[in-house]
Amino acid sequence: MSRIGNKPVQIPAGVEVAVNGNNVVVKGPKGQLELDVFEKLAINVEDNVLTVSRPDDERETRARHGLTRALIHNMVVGVSEGFEKKLELAGVGYRVQQKGKNLEFSLGFSHPVIVEAPEGITFEVPDNTHVNVKGINKQQVGQIAAEIRGHRPPEPYKGKVSTTLASTSAASWVRPPSSRNRLTRIRPAPRQVLARSTFLGVYV
Repeated sequence: MSRIGNKPVQIPAGVEVAVNGNNVVVKGPKGQLELDVFEKLAINVEDNVLTVSRPDDERETRARHGLTRALIHNMVVGVSEGFEKKLELAGVGYRVQQKGKNLEFSLGFSHPVIVEAPEGITFEVPDNTHVNVKGINKQQVGQIAAEIRGHRPPEPYKGKVSTTLASTSAASWVRPPSSRNRLTRIRPAPRQVLARSTFLGVYV
């Protein structure tokens, strides 16, 4: 038994579901999505309730049962409400600005990082450190958010890394030119440490 597969999908007002053989088309206020269903599964729509059933308990059929129901449910939610991923930039000098439909990131590189909006995806920039990725396809929204996050992956130690710019482990002994009979100890310069944040987090 698949608890997810046997759970019915409620079709809200304003959403239409058309089943043509193994093809399912879902239309709503925000757009249209289409899915090719596994051939052994049966899709039934009655009284604004969609159910997915399977004829046998073979391994592949059982695996596709719950998956198909989850995908159709995501399609219904996507065309009616949509999906959104929120990203936050946390780092010295990290910022983002929207240029048309695309995004331009400054992530500590020598060049800006340009992210183009594919079809079905829209970007919102509330301020220069936050980005909202929106769309009707849940998989596409998550994929684009992951690709943006991949330009500067999170650093595991609370988003901070220490880089030693200059350091000397021991004092240096030199002979001054004015005197050849004594040595002068020169203390090393204090170590300079630059803390830089390299965290680009995704919050759902």
